Amino acid sequence: MSTIPETHADLLNKLVFWHIASNGPSGEPQSSPVWGDWDGEYFKFSLTKGRQKFRNLEASPEIALSGIDPDNSYRYLELRGRVERVDPDPTNAFIDSMAKKYLDVDAYPFHQPGDERVVIVVRPEHATSMG
Repeated sequence: MSTIPETHADLLNKLVFWHIASNGPSGEPQSSPVWGDWDGEYFKFSLTKGRQKFRNLEASPEIALSGIDPDNSYRYLELRGRVERVDPDPTNAFIDSMAKKYLDVDAYPFHQPGDERVVIVVRPEHATSMG
């Protein structure tokens, strides 16, 4: 966890909405909010394979993400790194765990028919922080 400043490591376990930035199909930046999880080594979030941000990360695995402390909007953590791997989530176990964390419900309530969920696993390589 040496990339993550100890002063801001708590944000990785708070109910922070993370904004991920990826490179779009024409090289333009694209930013989207996601729910996030931290296992001590990797930052993880869920996507469906049909979304543009999934295709962006398939084409270019470089990613930046940032989260603002919900208790202090002048305190944030930004991570930059690469998608290490994409794990299938055929039973929706990961997105359901995120629904439990963020909404305190047992199952993700926004499933769409035909969605194929995956877990994006990011290895942080650089961090900046403020506050």
